Formats: sequence, C-alpha cells, structure tokens
Amino acid sequence: MGNCHTVGPNEALVVSGGCCGSDQKTYVVGGWAWAWWLISDIQRITLEIMTLQPKCEDVETAEGVAITVTGVAQVKVMTENELLGYACEQFLGKSVMEIKSVILQTLEGHLRAILGTLTVEQIYQDRDKFATLVREVAAPDVGRMGIEILSFTIKDVYDKVEYLSSLGKTQTAAVQRDADIGVAEAERDAGIREAECKKEMMDVKFVADTKMADSKRELEMQKASFNQEVNTKKAEAQLAYELQAAKEQQKIRLEEIEIEVVQRKKQITIEEKEINRTEKELIATVRRPAEAEAYKMQQLAEGQKIKKVLTAQAEAEKIRCIGEAEASSIEAVGKAEAEKMRMKAEAYQQYGEAAKTALVLEALPKIAGKVAAPLSKTNEIVILSGEGSRVTGEVNRLLAELPVSVNALTGVDLTKIPLLQKMTNPQAQTAI
Repeated sequence: MGNCHTVGPNEALVVSGGCCGSDQKTYVVGGWAWAWWLISDIQRITLEIMTLQPKCEDVETAEGVAITVTGVAQVKVMTENELLGYACEQFLGKSVMEIKSVILQTLEGHLRAILGTLTVEQIYQDRDKFATLVREVAAPDVGRMGIEILSFTIKDVYDKVEYLSSLGKTQTAAVQRDADIGVAEAERDAGIREAECKKEMMDVKFVADTKMADSKRELEMQKASFNQEVNTKKAEAQLAYELQAAKEQQKIRLEEIEIEVVQRKKQITIEEKEINRTEKELIATVRRPAEAEAYKMQQLAEGQKIKKVLTAQAEAEKIRCIGEAEASSIEAVGKAEAEKMRMKAEAYQQYGEAAKTALVLEALPKIAGKVAAPLSKTNEIVILSGEGSRVTGEVNRLLAELPVSVNALTGVDLTKIPLLQKMTNPQAQTAI
C-alpha cells in the first residue's frame, strides 16, 4: 500500500525508488505522485525565487584600483526535467539557506573575476553592461547546477582611496565649464527639456505601470491556471484513492464471503454428522427400546389373550359343570318333590276330607302367627266405633275374608269344610 502526495507550483516533488526496486526518480511540479510505503523516498525542493546580495570588497580592477561592489541577483531552480535533475543532484536535502550560500559564492567568484578585467570608469559609467557581463559569464556555471539567473543588477560601487570621488570632481568641473559656456542655451532649453523629461518620465512610468499590470495580470492568470490544475490533480488523486480503496474493500469482502462459504460448508457437514449421530442415538435410545417394548407388550397381550381364553374355557367348563350339577340337583329335588306330592296326594285321597281338614288346621296357627307378627309389638288396639254392634260386624267381616285368603295361599277352599262353614256363616252363628 502507499500514499498520494501532492505539491503546488512553487515546489517540486522527487519520488525515488519503486515497487520493483528501481532507482529511477520521478519529478512532479504542481501535481501529485503515488509513493509506496517503506520502498519509495519522498523529498521536496523549492522552486521559489531566491534573492541574493553578492558583495566583493577591495577587489582590484585592471588598473589596480581596489573597489567594493555590491549587487542584487534573483535566481530560481529550473523546472525542465533534465535541469531539475541537476538541481536535485546538487541541492536535494539541503535547506534554502544552504542553496543560497552555494549560488552566492559562485556569483561572487565570477564577479571578482570580471572586476579584475575592467577599469573603474567602465564599471562606474556603464553598470548595466557590467551586470549583463556578470550574468552572461555566471549563467553557464549556475545552469549546470540547475539554477537560472533571472536578474542581476549592480547596487553600489565605492572605494576607500577616493578614486571615484576624484572622477566625480573631474566630471563636476567639466559640467561647470559647460555650464558657464552654455548658460544661455541651458536656460533656453530648460523649459523644453524639463517638459520633455516630464513627458519621458510619464511615458516611462506609463510603460512601467502597463508592464506591471500586464505582469500582475499574467501572474494572477498563471496562479489561477496552476490552482485549477492543482485542484484538478487533487480531485483526480482523491478519486483514484477512493476507487482503489473501494477495490481493496471489494477484495476484502470477496475474501470474507469465501471464508463464510467455507465456514457454512463445514457447518453443514457438522450438522449432517450431528443429524446422523442423533438419528443413530434415537434408533438406539427410542426405536430399539420401543420395538422391544412393543414386542414385550405383544407377547404380554398374547399371553393375556391365551390366559383369558383358557380362563374363559375353564369358566365355561365350570359353569357347564355347575349347571349340569344344578340341573341334576334340581331334577333330583323336583323328582323328590314330585314324589312327595304324589305320595301326599295319595295320602290325601286315602284320608279324604278329614285329612285335608287336619292339614288346614295345622297350618292355620302358622298363618295366624305370620299375620299377627306385626301386631306382637303393639301394646293395645283401640277400635273406634260409635255403635256397639259395629265391633261385632268388623270381626265377622274378618272371619268371612279368612277362607278367601287361605284359598289364595294354599289352594284349599275352607268354605267346603263343614266345620268352618258353620264358623264363617253368620246366619248359622245367629241360629246358634
């Protein structure tokens, strides 16, 4: 994995190393670059303008006059890949102060060398030409370091022996002489020259202001363009990062799904084995005992069935034997009773009416005892009647109903017995 690094237009990004062990360097100005963790090396170098103030003190000119010269130089690192590579080789990893120090020493060395070839007058009177010469001589050397000299100007020139002051006096004297000769011309042309100078001054100022405005506008447009490009690159880098992150997340999710599938397959295998184990356990703990219990119940039921059949057969045999015994007993009793009745009938026929009457008389006390049994617990019987003859009538009625009851119980008609006829006949009792 890696990170996305971005730089603005005032910096250069140097990416060293790659995923395959390559030593190739990549230079990015105002953009972004991808760097691998622990493999790529990320460094930055400034592209901003650096201001230098070279100074050469007591340098002898071609005429041996020692002078001191100070200047102002504007330099920057060039952005072409090859020249940027030179600058990175020389200054990568160094601070801005260290870079300035190296360039400053180079400019000061060339400045000293050129001062030794010119006279004081050439240096003093034509500073622009002197500055251009210094820039042209120093440009190849600093260019090999990837540095471009944007501008170089002479700030001040002075000496300690008043040589320049003497030149000034000579010039002043010449000017004074010319002034004395042409006072009239000077005064005449003063107004015209002043106007022309003012006009030139205004033209120069206008041109300078125009150039400054154009430069400022160009700078603002370039900044806007750079900012737009930087923002575009940042957006592209962010989208690329999010896309890569989404792809990595998708890969991770696919791996998780594969892991879940494998786990599910293992779980299904375990569940199948658990089902088989449970099925065998149920067969061993439920089905086999149930089959044994069913077989036991079947055998018990079969035994109970056989037992009940045998018991029913024995009971039937018992009932049959008892029935046969009872039938034989009843038959014997019936025969005995029949024989008894037959013998009684024969005896009754032999004895005649007297025997029947004797039997009835023998039975009457028993009948009376049974009838009177409920009355044995009665202390007294009170018969309520308004008339004295009413009691006699009730007694006679009871006696009259007695033969009917005896006939119903024994089948003997007492009304046919002469003795009882007299007892039950109310007219006979009255006659008596």
